[in-house]
Amino acid sequence: MKKFSPAYLIMKLRVPAAVWIVASVIGLAFLMARFARAQHAPTSPRAAPAAAASHSVPVAASVQAPQAASAAPEPSGSATAYKEPTEYAELGPRGGVPTHKGRFKSPFAHPEFGGPALVKVGLVLANVRDYDIQKGVFEADFFLSLHSDKAMPPMDLVFPNGKVDLTEKVADLPTFKLYRFIGTFSSPPDLHTYPFDTQELRIEIEDDDNGNDQIRLEPDEEHTNLDVGFNVPGWETAFIRARVLSHYFPDRFPHDDMYYGRYVFGLGLRRFGTNALFTVYLPAAVIVLISLMGLWMPRQELEVRTNSTTPMLAAAVLFHFALIQSLPATAYLTRADKLMVSVYGILLLHMGITWLWFLFDERHTETIFKWGKRLGAPVTLLALAAGILL
Repeated sequence: MKKFSPAYLIMKLRVPAAVWIVASVIGLAFLMARFARAQHAPTSPRAAPAAAASHSVPVAASVQAPQAASAAPEPSGSATAYKEPTEYAELGPRGGVPTHKGRFKSPFAHPEFGGPALVKVGLVLANVRDYDIQKGVFEADFFLSLHSDKAMPPMDLVFPNGKVDLTEKVADLPTFKLYRFIGTFSSPPDLHTYPFDTQELRIEIEDDDNGNDQIRLEPDEEHTNLDVGFNVPGWETAFIRARVLSHYFPDRFPHDDMYYGRYVFGLGLRRFGTNALFTVYLPAAVIVLISLMGLWMPRQELEVRTNSTTPMLAAAVLFHFALIQSLPATAYLTRADKLMVSVYGILLLHMGITWLWFLFDERHTETIFKWGKRLGAPVTLLALAAGILL
């Protein structure tokens, strides 16, 4: 009984077959390298140029909150003259929820405030620690600055996608405030392009007290940045961006027509392309090529041929299992899943070509062997290329 080994398999291969396989390996290596470079090209706003040494990363700023209409003259700007909106809301003849006159009827509207304060929001991210892609959580340490064109009302900042463990108030003036926060935040991962994925870690901030009739948030591009020496182990910085969205609550009570500005800071983290090639694509290609070499084994070397395919199927299953252990469950296929589906199909094709020997008469053995090589090899490479590119 012959013992299977890669050296024995290579010795049994004919010279043309060995040359063909070597050319296939070179072609696949070139294809994977080109694919990795293409994945890192900044082709969309979510893949902006990476941060330079000075960490002056481009900021994509957008304001999606409509401006609240002014319902009264501008106030004097004195912080001590602030009046709670519920104190002068008017009750209807039948009681119930008090309302205001003007654009917004909500009791939390403030028509006497004199128009919204334009508040520019800046954020400098000092550190990101303990990013867990399975749970989508991370710890962030950052500075938040607020400066406005008029006195801001009392604010109650909340974080819809996280919780703050430490709050340090550095400055608290009527038109300028500076805070330092350390907290834990959550951002669901997007794994469609794994292992060439880019994850966006978001920090969401909202004023829980004042609607858009009192405060209108706007990203401060000049003061949205990363600290010097910022680094997340295992990832490279792809982009940062800041935007402001409008948050509408479903009606909690009659005349609940107020909406609130929500500031969203996003940090893009991209997986290293070389790491993806060597940990995902290269092992899959090796499994396929070892199985492919078995197609050049004649029926007299049936044991060697079988041992070049069946163990590779077990190796593929274990390799795939190891990949998905580090990721959360998803309702879609990642790029790595599509690659492994093509690998499973290729291995079943190779096993099927061998099984044909047992389905047909022995006089067809040579024909099956010849056409198995001629058709199996190109189909294998096409299927593997489809798994890499799709």
